[in-house]
Amino acid sequence: MLAGLSPARRRLALALLALVAVVAVAALAVPRLIGPDGGAGPVAVEEPTPGPVLLVPGYGGSVGSLQPLADRLTAGGRDATVVPVPGDGTGDLAASAAVLGTAVDAALERTGADSVDVVGYSAGGVIARLWAADGGAEQARRVLTLGSPHHGTAIADLAARFLAAECPDACQQLTTGSPLLAELNAGDETPAGPSWVSVWTTQDETVTPPASAELDGALNLPVQSVCADAEVSHGRLPADPLVQAIVLAQLAAGPPVELDPADCSRLRQS
Repeated sequence: MLAGLSPARRRLALALLALVAVVAVAALAVPRLIGPDGGAGPVAVEEPTPGPVLLVPGYGGSVGSLQPLADRLTAGGRDATVVPVPGDGTGDLAASAAVLGTAVDAALERTGADSVDVVGYSAGGVIARLWAADGGAEQARRVLTLGSPHHGTAIADLAARFLAAECPDACQQLTTGSPLLAELNAGDETPAGPSWVSVWTTQDETVTPPASAELDGALNLPVQSVCADAEVSHGRLPADPLVQAIVLAQLAAGPPVELDPADCSRLRQS
């Protein structure tokens, strides 16, 4: 068909054919970018590969309290380290946050990972938030708090009022009206960067009321919303097999996962 055309017209015809081919390829790609209703379809966002996990103890600073959870994470193939906090966790929580920052830097350098996951138990969750608010959010993929008094606890209120001599810095900072918590909660409770999860038990006798563990902007997950008959005290949170299974699910690759009673049996058997 093109043989009878002059050289100039043959070149023009070939150029038009090439343009038609490009348009056809683009047309085939369009359905992948729009939804079935013609609107914009979801854009896949690549989730960072999970890096090392740093676990932060709470008031009292017991590294041993978190070791069962660290061991479960290690058995699941994760690089998990419990971070000792200064002053047995009873000193200034901001100082503990600085120690966490140093541990994060060391873990990233040691592993070559791009980010970390942080699990803060009890007051350790507040320490993790202080670290995140001070720039640590840029280094975190996920921050999970476990039975943390994000809005204070009445236990600390009573200690500060009636046993002030036995209520050191961290105790004072965990009262419901403490300046530290007021400042931490005044803005965005969950700074951009990591995804946030708060796991807690409705039977908490230390964080009172237990709903103080709720964190605006996080996936809030009471253990009993997954297994209604679960009996888990504050002190048992890190060692309870069901709670451990919930933590592992939330620290897996991908975004945090909504869990409900349909997941109870599976998690208990994992």
